[in-house]
Amino acid sequence: MVSQASIDTTIATGAEEVVGNGNDGIPPACEVKVAKLGFGGGCHWCTEGVFQALRGVVQVEQGFVQSDAPADTWAEGVIVTFDPSTIGLATLSEVHLRTHSATRVRSPRSKYRSAIYIFEDSQRHEADLAVAGFADESGKAVRTVVLPFRSFRPSDERYRNYYRTNPSRPFCRRYIDPKLDYIRRYYSEVALPEVRT
Repeated sequence: MVSQASIDTTIATGAEEVVGNGNDGIPPACEVKVAKLGFGGGCHWCTEGVFQALRGVVQVEQGFVQSDAPADTWAEGVIVTFDPSTIGLATLSEVHLRTHSATRVRSPRSKYRSAIYIFEDSQRHEADLAVAGFADESGKAVRTVVLPFRSFRPSDERYRNYYRTNPSRPFCRRYIDPKLDYIRRYYSEVALPEVRT
């Protein structure tokens, strides 16, 4: 896993970023290329906790995401920075689809828009395949849309890392713990070990 210090020295290179440029204590031979996706569904506290529980996820930023009209209103979501050599777009999308109500009808302008936000057009095909595959398997109409990422506004500091700062909150136990249990059961190959506080 990439350290927070190396995240802070990330160099942007288009769709992917390179962590480890030789000037940040990480030898160039150990460079880690990372990519970004956004996810929206239910409450961003839950979504944040889900992605923080996965190997290969370098950073999760909780807040509000905006896309193109009619999805240009701010909706709760997260931006996930990940190492594609450890966890891929398809797995991240599948985990997302299985850990929120992807089949619930919502307005595109909803505060809880069910979406996968792509940062590059090259991500669209794989994201669309994940949604279609989930729809075929579930036999239900999936309402999750693949949208271009346009803008992000972070949550108030007091709400960030909501699960990590106090997993014993009633909200965490009722809504987030079952999702994390699901990930550990069905995605054990990419789930981080459970940490009890």
